[in-house]
Amino acid sequence: MNNHRLLTGLLSAILLSGGVCANAQEIVTLEEIFAIAEANSAQLRPALTACDEAEHEISVARSSRLPEISATLTASYIGDGFTTQRDFTDYQRAPIPHLGTGLGISIEQPVYTGGAITASIEMAEMKSAASRFAADLKRDNIRFRLAGYYLDIHRYENLLSVMNSNIASAKHVLADMKARYEQGLVLLNDITRYELLVSNLELQRTKIINTIEILNHDLVMTAGLPETTVIRTDTTILERSLPMAGEEEWRQKAEENSPVLALARNGIEISRRGEALAKSERLPKIGIQAAWTMDGPILVEIPPINRNLSYWYVGVGVSYNLSSLYKTNKKLSVSRAATRKSVEELAAAVEETDLTVRADHIRYLEAYDELRTRQKGVELADRNYRTIATRYTQGMALITEMLDAADARLLAEQQLVDSRINIIYQYYKLLFTTGTI
Repeated sequence: MNNHRLLTGLLSAILLSGGVCANAQEIVTLEEIFAIAEANSAQLRPALTACDEAEHEISVARSSRLPEISATLTASYIGDGFTTQRDFTDYQRAPIPHLGTGLGISIEQPVYTGGAITASIEMAEMKSAASRFAADLKRDNIRFRLAGYYLDIHRYENLLSVMNSNIASAKHVLADMKARYEQGLVLLNDITRYELLVSNLELQRTKIINTIEILNHDLVMTAGLPETTVIRTDTTILERSLPMAGEEEWRQKAEENSPVLALARNGIEISRRGEALAKSERLPKIGIQAAWTMDGPILVEIPPINRNLSYWYVGVGVSYNLSSLYKTNKKLSVSRAATRKSVEELAAAVEETDLTVRADHIRYLEAYDELRTRQKGVELADRNYRTIATRYTQGMALITEMLDAADARLLAEQQLVDSRINIIYQYYKLLFTTGTI
């Protein structure tokens, strides 16, 4: 399903089901969230508009190859003149036709500009590519942020389930304790302390619900969905079989896809086009020129002739900026320094990307080890809780041991949820670093 059909379907489903009310909930996958954000995100839109702007800049640069055509039309009032001797004596008035008119058309077609026009077009194309890479980087940042919100929502939803289960278990134990209190087998202080445990669990549950609400708001606003839309995460996300590619394969993906590296490479190309532009100033500019003019009256005659004088010409124009002999070297030095800087920035970006890929890959594999440890921890904590609960009912354990066992089981279950989500998070972190998210 393409992004447009996907977006249309999702928005239609949300609206038809009352997506603008707080009770409307839609199960949406993370990939669907990405597609919605691509079309709707207000944070991404400026970057995409910058791409369109850069495309128009290419058209502007290409228009430099077209001829320059100008037309002039003038009308003026000409006052009378006068003549005198060289010593300003013998003043004589010289009547002149008062209406002055001028009409002219000129055309100049660039033939040779020392490569300036070609370099300008190539630079515009490089800047357009840079804007696309910048948009890709912005898109990746938004997607990674959305992935963080989405996975946090899923984590807290699982924590909420764990908390509900522990609250139900604690209330069951509390009810049993109250029944045994009636039989004189349990102290009132034990009941009070367990009621405090239930109260604390319920407070944690409230905080989890509030956190889910905050994360949901951040998610739907970033994705560009209606503010009151409630997203339900895909429960199968933890069941996916994620790739276990080696570090070198991830590095290769980063080399091919990372928008950070693409921007750095593009910066080198832009700097080199800047060098070409600077060099072009040393060369002459050649163009074919044609013009036609008609002016009146003819003032070069005495007395002036009240007629129009028309003439035309076709020729070749050559211009050379003599100041380039002592200015261009300085501009060229700046351009070459900019190119060296761009090359160094690329090397730094490659090094930083390699370091990040290595660290992310290690954390990704570590997350699987952590999951196995947490699974064993839950098994042991549950076994310990059941043992302590049995001993407590037999009067062989204190209430403090019971509370400690309940806390340990809750912590182990929370850590297991975190470790499962952490695998997905570290995977998307690798995708973000390599530019494949």
